[in-house]
Amino acid sequence: MAAIGLYGGAFDPPHNGHVAVAQAAKARFGLPRLVVLVAEAPGHKGTHLPAHARLELAQAAFPDDDVRLDPHARTIDLLRAGEFDDPLLVIGADQFCDFLEWKEPDAVLELARLAVATRPGFPRGRLEAVLRELEQPERVVFFDLEPNPAASRDVRSLAAAGKPLDGLVPPAVAALIEERRLYRGA
Repeated sequence: MAAIGLYGGAFDPPHNGHVAVAQAAKARFGLPRLVVLVAEAPGHKGTHLPAHARLELAQAAFPDDDVRLDPHARTIDLLRAGEFDDPLLVIGADQFCDFLEWKEPDAVLELARLAVATRPGFPRGRLEAVLRELEQPERVVFFDLEPNPAASRDVRSLAAAGKPLDGLVPPAVAALIEERRLYRGA
């Protein structure tokens, strides 16, 4: 498999589900290095916190990984920049279901392999439908993940109300959110 894994997102904020995906991918594929890419300005959605704050939260959530800002709005632009040679791009099953809507999905598969985290009970038919549309479906591999109830929108809502985030985010992330009163104006 690939020598390097790439795991990107808005991480607004990073939660235990994100951490679980990263850990499972590293274990399943024996990745010696995982680069966590915090989208500076995601092309597909808005963010609640500025990039530097999301970067700091991601560094707290992934202390053993290479965490950095990604200035590219789209994955294909990151891959075309040429910094990573045939990386393993780690994504969740929900993201994979929208993969055909990404900018140049087949070009993404030319430059990276996809590792798709699936959870028990996820409709396999949805994944198979996407695979059938790809020019190189063999460059997509699936790996299982235990379900995790954490969602960024729920974390933001609880943080806005000043409620505890126990069990939803890593303790270091919860501490930063509380200390800086992040998401309070949301």
